Amino acid sequence: MICRRTFMVNTSLATAGVLTMPSLAFSIDKKEIGLQLYTLRKELPKDVKSTLEKVSATGYTTVETYGFSIKDQFWGISPVELKEILNKNGLQTVSGHYNSGTFLADGNTNELVAAIEAAKILNQEYFTIPWIDEPLRKNIEDYKKIAARLNEAGKLCKKAGLKLAYHNHDFEFQKYDGISGYEVLLKETDKNLVDFELDLYWVVYSGNEPLQLFKQYPGRFKMWHVKDMDKISHTFNTEVGSGSIDFKSFFKEVKQSGMRHFFVEQENNFGTDAFESIKTSFNFISKELI
Repeated sequence: MICRRTFMVNTSLATAGVLTMPSLAFSIDKKEIGLQLYTLRKELPKDVKSTLEKVSATGYTTVETYGFSIKDQFWGISPVELKEILNKNGLQTVSGHYNSGTFLADGNTNELVAAIEAAKILNQEYFTIPWIDEPLRKNIEDYKKIAARLNEAGKLCKKAGLKLAYHNHDFEFQKYDGISGYEVLLKETDKNLVDFELDLYWVVYSGNEPLQLFKQYPGRFKMWHVKDMDKISHTFNTEVGSGSIDFKSFFKEVKQSGMRHFFVEQENNFGTDAFESIKTSFNFISKELI
């Protein structure tokens, strides 16, 4: 958690088909199991090619990118080069996490426009904003400003042929006079411009219930992050199926959620090496959830 937050803050300052359950008349390619590449943030900068080769060999067919910057691009390679590597390994990327801190802070679009261009080169469907810097989210009025910015970014993405999504952590669920920041984002963003990537772990960690969100805001959660909670220390992740989160109950409500893509993510606490961990998660999902 701290490492991811530190990464997002530092980056800011520096610059699936839909799952089919047998009981649902809902179309998805069951072969699509995605991985958020932040899971392999130690491995990728060292060797992008071999890392993605191993991701493909594990069985994943879809990845979600992270870490783009105007200066360094993706871990030192261009979007064009990354696309070639993905293609060679039979991987597609339908979403990317793009830091948009400067735009959310003051409306400057330089960083946003460059990231949108990278997403277009990769043929991504979603441009996902993964984080709001702490100084920008002090109260409800701040969240209203962020919602307005998300609508603006959504318009730019739509013009570029992309869709905008917002990815949550736990801080959005803090309440101010009985209203959470996440409620503001859901209610004050245009559903035709802004979708949501629901991080199931962070919702549970915050003490909230994903199933209740599905009921309250049906169809808004077009993507999910699937990462499990360690049974002993809830601040740690573990391989999907090895922790305390009941994913089967969530996957039964895919249709109500609106989910079309999902990504395995693990931020810490790898029981073995990272590649063994993502394989364990893949095996559980493919055998037990889809």
